[in-house]
Amino acid sequence: MKEFEELVRRTHDIGLKVIIDLVPNHVAREYHSDAAPAGKEDFGANDDKGMNFSPANNFYYIGGCRFVSPDQKNAAVPYEEYPAKATGNDCFNASPGRFDWYDTAKLNYGVDILAGRVNHFNPMPDTWQKMYDIMEYWCQKEVDGFRCDMSEMVPVNFWHYAIGRLKRSYPGVIFIAEIYNPSVYNAYLNYGGFDFLYDKVGLYDKLRAVMTGAAPACDITYTWQVLDDLKPRMLSFMENHDEQRIASSFFAGDARKGKPAMIVSALMNVNPVMIYFGQEYGEKGMDDEGYSRLDGRTSIYDYWSVEKIRKALYNSKNISEEDRQIFSFYKRLLSDICREEAVREGLFYDLTYCNLNMGESYDSRKLYSFLRRSKNELLLIIANFADEETHAQINIPEHAFKFLGIQEGMYSCVDLLNTTSDKEHFGCKLSPNCKMDVVVPAFSGCVLKIM
Repeated sequence: MKEFEELVRRTHDIGLKVIIDLVPNHVAREYHSDAAPAGKEDFGANDDKGMNFSPANNFYYIGGCRFVSPDQKNAAVPYEEYPAKATGNDCFNASPGRFDWYDTAKLNYGVDILAGRVNHFNPMPDTWQKMYDIMEYWCQKEVDGFRCDMSEMVPVNFWHYAIGRLKRSYPGVIFIAEIYNPSVYNAYLNYGGFDFLYDKVGLYDKLRAVMTGAAPACDITYTWQVLDDLKPRMLSFMENHDEQRIASSFFAGDARKGKPAMIVSALMNVNPVMIYFGQEYGEKGMDDEGYSRLDGRTSIYDYWSVEKIRKALYNSKNISEEDRQIFSFYKRLLSDICREEAVREGLFYDLTYCNLNMGESYDSRKLYSFLRRSKNELLLIIANFADEETHAQINIPEHAFKFLGIQEGMYSCVDLLNTTSDKEHFGCKLSPNCKMDVVVPAFSGCVLKIM
């Protein structure tokens, strides 16, 4: 704990924040706390194991049944659990399958799942208070927020109670929900109290489809339109511990193919964007790692390290020129361009609808373009998902000029992504009657700052 406290202090000293993972839906079957403060009891310490469900219990039980793991026959010492607890993915079977979360036990927040998800929230279930105590414990350690695992499997009523109460004492704490059900987005944001939600089944899935040729780039438009006013509160990403690495053989097979998707993720709105450890070096995740085996992901269950990170931290000369170029792209995009005023706080204008069916002048299957506009800045952003350089003619409609308050005329431009100096300017004309000619690199994009 002393080491963790020092980590938090050092992180805050250099102006960064610490967000930790909270797993509120389930715990390990062998769970017990070795650090609980005095007077705090473990989950299940006072459960009536004769009750399959009780709002006073912390776990769900399968009466009269002994737990049988899919790994039981290979175990040197069989795991003993009686009565069996329900499994984390809502599996109420004493013998869960290999694709169930069989190493976890589901926590009971007062929802009688087998009775049709009947809520028993009054009096407040014991699990609510225990989970709140855990969250408060880490807030007292001065963490700045929580990434909440599988948030939608925990009732929104609990989040309304716990987040609201915590924020009264720790107003700056941030809550991010890992969530996959768009029908409950509004509830978990506006009633539950979350600050941000994972944009997985929307933007991530669509960008992955575009990168792999399963969808045209113009489909990105329909993805953000569905979100409406929730867009600023969606957390964008192209990699995390659950998803396959972009450069893996299971996904794109080439880290460069992730560049146009990252341009879109990072620049299309004011919402936050996340990258995953090693993504900035083009890590492939193609190691045959213990628990997860070879699946294009980096293991989080084994004592493991990422080879490219090891090499880069020891000596940057140890990584390839291609990896250095990937790192340079991420550094330019996330450290420099994301600081632009128009990115941080500007309006967004999608240019897809006025550039559809333009033939060779604009390939809407491979190009996605949009404007970002703040009081003092205008950016034209084009992402190219094609494997070759593209010469595009981009139409900016009259409505965009009115909506964003753009004046027609001659301007000076600089490509923030592909130039090494702010002095590399060129002239351009902005007019609804005059298309802009832009050369967009393969598997990349342009970020034109128009002044």
